[in-house]
Amino acid sequence: MSAALITAIILPALVGAALATAGRFAERIAVPVSLATAAVMAIAATIAAITGAEVTGGVPTMLGAFGSDLRVDALAAVVLPTVAWIGFLVLVFATADRTRPAARFHGLMLLFLAAVVVTVTATGLPLLLAAWEVMGATSYALIGFHWQDRNRVAGGFTAFTVTRAGDLGIYLAAGAVVAGGGAWSLTALQSLPGPWVHVAAAGLLAAGFGKAAQLPFSFWISRAMEGPSAVSALLHSAAMVAMGGYLLLRVEPLLNVTGWAGPTAAWVGVTTAIVLGVIALSQRDLKQVLAASTASQLGFVVLAAGVGSFSGGTAQLVAHAATKALLFLTAGAWLTATGTKQFTGLRGIAARWPAVGVLATVGALSLAGLPPLSLWYAKDVVLAAALEEQPWLYAAGLAGAALAAAYSARIIALLWRRAGTPEASWDDEEHGTRRVPRLAVVPMVVLAVAAAGLALLGTPLLHPMIAPLSGTAVSWPELAASAAIAVVVVLLTLWRTPTVRIGMHWFGLERTAVAVIATPTLRLAAVLARLDDRYGAAVDRSGPALEQTARAVRALDERGPAAVTGWIGSAIAVLGRLARRPQTGQVHHYYIGATVTVAAAAVLLLVVR
Repeated sequence: MSAALITAIILPALVGAALATAGRFAERIAVPVSLATAAVMAIAATIAAITGAEVTGGVPTMLGAFGSDLRVDALAAVVLPTVAWIGFLVLVFATADRTRPAARFHGLMLLFLAAVVVTVTATGLPLLLAAWEVMGATSYALIGFHWQDRNRVAGGFTAFTVTRAGDLGIYLAAGAVVAGGGAWSLTALQSLPGPWVHVAAAGLLAAGFGKAAQLPFSFWISRAMEGPSAVSALLHSAAMVAMGGYLLLRVEPLLNVTGWAGPTAAWVGVTTAIVLGVIALSQRDLKQVLAASTASQLGFVVLAAGVGSFSGGTAQLVAHAATKALLFLTAGAWLTATGTKQFTGLRGIAARWPAVGVLATVGALSLAGLPPLSLWYAKDVVLAAALEEQPWLYAAGLAGAALAAAYSARIIALLWRRAGTPEASWDDEEHGTRRVPRLAVVPMVVLAVAAAGLALLGTPLLHPMIAPLSGTAVSWPELAASAAIAVVVVLLTLWRTPTVRIGMHWFGLERTAVAVIATPTLRLAAVLARLDDRYGAAVDRSGPALEQTARAVRALDERGPAAVTGWIGSAIAVLGRLARRPQTGQVHHYYIGATVTVAAAAVLLLVVR
C-alpha cells in the first residue's frame, strides 16, 4: 500500500513543519497533535512494512533520470517500523518529561522522523541524499535545542560538522555515478565501470562511518550528549547513528565487489567495538557510557556489512535500537529526577526508583549480550559470519563483546550499589524534580519487552523475509560459548568492578581531529582568505587607473577616427545638398540644363581639338 508509506512521510513532515514554525501559538495543542501524528505514522509504517509498499517516480535530467522511488524491501521492512514505534515511544516520554518549548521540540522531532523514513525507503542516491541532509540539519537543531546554553549549541555544532564531513562521501559517490555514466539506484552502484565503483564505495564508507560514529569520527557522539534525553534516546538508538550502519548494510553488495571496502568496513567496525568499549568502561558519566557503547555496538553492524552478514546486521540494528532507547530513557528519567548524570550522584539510584531500576537492568543485561536477551543472538550471528571470513575478526569481535559485558555490568553495579551520600551530588546539571512520572515509565516497559526478544525477528524461524538473505547459520556451541563469556565477565565485574581511566578522555580523539584536520584546514582557509582580500584590494586599486585610461581612449577616439568620420559625413551631406538643387521636377529646367550641357561639351571639344 503506497498510501501507507506516503502517509508515514508526508503527515509527520507537514505537521512537524507547522509545529516547528508556529511558535508559542501552538504550545497548547503541540503535544496531543504530535502524539496523534506519531501514532498514525507508526501504524502507517507498520502497514507499509507488512505490505511491502512502493512509491515510484522520477525526474528526467541531462544526468539521467533522478529516481524518487521509495520501496519497503526486506531490510526496510524490519527497520521502518522499529524507527517509527521507537519515535512514538520517545515522544510519549518527552511528554512526561515536559520538554519545553513543546511546539518547536515536537515539530523538529516529527521532521526528523519523516527524514529518517525517507532515508530507510529511498532506492536511489538523489532522494537518499536529500533525506540525509534534512536528517543532519534537524539533528543539529535537536542536539542544540536549548540554544541559550552555549555548551549545548557547541555540542550540536560539533556533531553536525563532523558528520557533515563524512556526508561529503555521498556527494563523492554521486559524482562517481555521473562520471561513470551509471544508474542512480543503490542496487546498481556495484555495476559502475572501472575505478568509479571504488570511488563510490569509498564515499559511502566515509558517510556510513561518520553517521555511525565509527573511528575516527567517534568523538562527535560524546558532544551530542548535550542534547535533551529524548533526543539522545531517538537519535542514538534507532535513528541517526543507526542510519550509518543501515547505509552500509544497504550497499553491502557494493562493498564486497570492490575487494577492499568489505574488509575495511569489517576491521573499522570491530576496532571501534573494542576501542569504544574501553572508552565506555572508563567513563564516570552515565550518558557518556551510553554514547560510547552506542558507537561500540554499531561497530558490530558495520562488521556485519563488511562480512556480508545481512540478517546479522539487521538483527543487531533493531535489537540495539530497542535496548539503547530504553537505557537512554532511564538515564533521562533519573537526570530529570536528580539533576545529575554523574556516577557519584547515581550510586544506588535503582533502590530509590525500583521500577526504573529493574527496567534499566533489563536493558543493561541485553547490552551485555546475556541469553536469551536480544543482543545475545544478534551479536552471535555477526560473529559467526566473521568466523567464516577470518578467525582474527572473530577473535576481535569476541573481545568487543566481552567489553560490552563489562561496561554493562558496571552500569548494573552503579544502579544497585549505594555508596556514601549520592544525594550530595544531585542538581549539578539542573534542578531535579525528585520524581519519575508514571507516564514516563510506560514507554520504558514496552522497550524492555522489545529489548528482551526483538532480535529474534532476525532468525529464520520467526522472520521469513530475512531468513533467505542469511548466509550464516549460528551453531549452538557458538551461542553457548558467547553466552558463557558474557556471563563470566558480568559476574567478575559485579564481584569486583574495575577502575579504568585510560579512555576517560576518549583517547584524545577530538583533540587529534582538531590538530590534524580542523587546525590545518582553518589555517589554509585563512591563507586563502588573505589572498582573496589582496586580490580584491588590487582590483579596487586598479579601478581608478582603468577609469582614467578609458577616458583617455575615449578622448583620442573623439579627436581621431571619430573626428575624421564626422568630417567625411559632413562633406557627403554638403555634396548631397548641392546635388539636390538641380532636381526641381520642372521639364523646362531639365531642357535648359541639357542645352547648356551640350553647348559646354561642344565648346570643350572645339577647345581640345
